[in-house]
Amino acid sequence: MRYVRFRDPAGAVRRGTWTDTDEIRFGGERYTPDEVDVLAPSEPSKIVCVGLNYAGHAEELGKEPPDRPRMFFKPPNTVSSHGATVTLPADKDRIEYEAELGVVIGEQCRNVDESEAMDVVEGYTCMNDLSNRDDQHIEQNYVRGKGFDGAAPLGPVVVEPEAVPDDAFVRTRVNGEQKQDGSLSELIFSVPELIAEITAYITLEAGDVVSTGTPKGVGPLADGDEVEIEIEGIGTLQHAVRIP
Repeated sequence: MRYVRFRDPAGAVRRGTWTDTDEIRFGGERYTPDEVDVLAPSEPSKIVCVGLNYAGHAEELGKEPPDRPRMFFKPPNTVSSHGATVTLPADKDRIEYEAELGVVIGEQCRNVDESEAMDVVEGYTCMNDLSNRDDQHIEQNYVRGKGFDGAAPLGPVVVEPEAVPDDAFVRTRVNGEQKQDGSLSELIFSVPELIAEITAYITLEAGDVVSTGTPKGVGPLADGDEVEIEIEGIGTLQHAVRIP
């Protein structure tokens, strides 16, 4: 089942299902995606992102794979949705896409054992970890580099983890051209390992998102680019970017 948050034509926020025939259904009503506003699949109090969780991405950045998860935050202002146009910071030389599996947390949790970690997961979604490299490379906490408005497009749906193969592909297309083509089998730290590590330090709330890192192939975006993040078993997150 693919669950979607949306605003119906009357302005009410609903949680329905997105069918294989591209219908959005709620309460006996049926809509096409163009008839509603697709919203981000949750309203996280925080997004906990994991850096360098693919060896190939670490290599392309000239860095060694980490021996424990490298983590940073994206605050709520970064959340944007399927179909949005994200306004990127102006006067930057390089802002890049990063396709990532997003793990939506289903309940408040702390000190979760790795063996029980999937019990606190509501489902999986797609995320683009938009990254302002100009500032990221000179910051320690990535506030400007990762925390700018709209820097975390999410969606369009949440699916049960069982719907996503362990070796699901993770892909990015920009203006229809494929740029990234990785696999969840390449993750250095698994979803249960990440949840256990994060909750040893931080309480996760229902709706929070853990973003699990990106495969190799990251690259720059330009004004007007159309981005697609596709993960096998979930679907395709689509959004545009503009640069003032």
